[in-house]
Amino acid sequence: MLAFLFSFITWSAKPEIFEINLGGVPFAMRWYGLLFASGFATGFYIMAKVFAIEKKPEKDLDSLFFYMIVAVVLGARLGHCLFYEPDYFLSHPIEILYVWQGGLASHGALFTILPTLYFYSRSRPNQPFLWVADRISLTIPLGGAFIRLGNLMNSEIIGKPTDLSWGFIFTSVDQTPRHPAQLYEAISCLLLFGFLIWWYSKRKGETPHGQILGLLLAILFTLRFFYEFLKENQVDFESKLPLNMGQNLSIPAVLLGIYLIYSAKLPQKTQKAA
Repeated sequence: MLAFLFSFITWSAKPEIFEINLGGVPFAMRWYGLLFASGFATGFYIMAKVFAIEKKPEKDLDSLFFYMIVAVVLGARLGHCLFYEPDYFLSHPIEILYVWQGGLASHGALFTILPTLYFYSRSRPNQPFLWVADRISLTIPLGGAFIRLGNLMNSEIIGKPTDLSWGFIFTSVDQTPRHPAQLYEAISCLLLFGFLIWWYSKRKGETPHGQILGLLLAILFTLRFFYEFLKENQVDFESKLPLNMGQNLSIPAVLLGIYLIYSAKLPQKTQKAA
């Protein structure tokens, strides 16, 4: 039946929303940048609601917001440079700072977000590390959905060829119908966001510490592992690996998530003692 609804989708969207000339210097507003910023804005709104529900100091949100921006951008950039193109960027280290040229990896952000939240929580006894990590976890899938939509607007992180009727023809790449992998992940992230919000709303402040973070890691990176089978490799060396880089990096995240889910089932007294 889907074949009657779709006959491939030609995708020729431009990455730029608009372009202007400022004193002889060209400037472009890009969809990716707008969507990336929207992820932070909605995340801040959600965290403000959580802080209000659980009666945490609203003034702490500014610090938490700043820490998260630095952690996400720095970690995602380092992740791309060191996981996917280490030879080039270790030979040209100054270009690691050229964030505007593109190249971010979500796995890298994971490695910086958790230590940053631990640092944030150390000076706030009423906001333990896993408490903060759980609440931030509520916002991450929504941010992930925005980022994957940005990837779609850039016609990047494309899927493998498909004969399915909803395949996308990315005209800036080739004329081959491909899996819209960006949309698959964006939709999955939105569903995961809804699930985590529902899970949190059931217990709010009584949610066992680490449980929401564990659910996020286990579900998000399990999905990421399987979606990688539908995506083209980002760099050439991945074709020589049994699993690509995204899959290799997803496995420890899934295992950590399973461990946190299991640990969250321990009696609350045990958690406090730890």
